Amino acid sequence: MPNLYGSAIFLRVVCCLSSTKNTKLIVKNRRAWHDFFVEESYEAGIELKGNEVKSIRLGNVNLKESYAQVRDGEVFVLGMHISPYQQYFFGAGDPVRPKRLLLNKREIRKIAQAVQRRGYTLIPLSLYLKNGLIKLELGVCIGKRLHDKRESMLRRDAERTIDRAIKEHNKQG
Repeated sequence: MPNLYGSAIFLRVVCCLSSTKNTKLIVKNRRAWHDFFVEESYEAGIELKGNEVKSIRLGNVNLKESYAQVRDGEVFVLGMHISPYQQYFFGAGDPVRPKRLLLNKREIRKIAQAVQRRGYTLIPLSLYLKNGLIKLELGVCIGKRLHDKRESMLRRDAERTIDRAIKEHNKQG
């Protein structure tokens, strides 16, 4: 049996196992999944100040009215409200200031091309901790129309009734 310790296969498996274990969801933008079809999603780091990191770790963040834009080869998230950290003495600053997202140049170019198509926008989908770092899941989305929203609600209701029926059947059997 060959020793795989230190090989690329071993490292890839260890990285995959550790990354799934060390993620903790902070907040999810449920409204985004209701109002938009998500075409693609990207993982991005965020440039934050120290008091903002503390506040986000406590869950004092709101993604409901937030969106992202590409400006001068950089991606910024706008409208993300981070409540001021209570124990911070030096002035809280603006809770909705634009925050720069940390992405590769290749990803930024791909996102910029996707957003230039008609009707597409960048929406933050979730905020989570991954290996101690705060990450933002960013989605390239297109808006749903009213009939699309109704259709998804009907589909969800049907799935719920099916799940309920299966659960009842399993209880009796």
